[in-house]
Amino acid sequence: MNTAESSAVATSLAWFKSSYSGAEGGDCVEVAADTGVVHVRDSKAVTGPVIRVSREAWAGFVGEA
Repeated sequence: MNTAESSAVATSLAWFKSSYSGAEGGDCVEVAADTGVVHVRDSKAVTGPVIRVSREAWAGFVGEA
């Protein structure tokens, strides 16, 4: 896992939020797929840290959730 991602890279990605997050904002994460990795961030802190995990690790996490 790598959390040292620049905001310039993070802002150039196409971020998606769960359809279950609702219009109120709430506590939610956003994800963006890139070549070989999935980027994950807090939707309320878009300029904050970004966690990067492999696509396989993300698929395993979603499968268990």
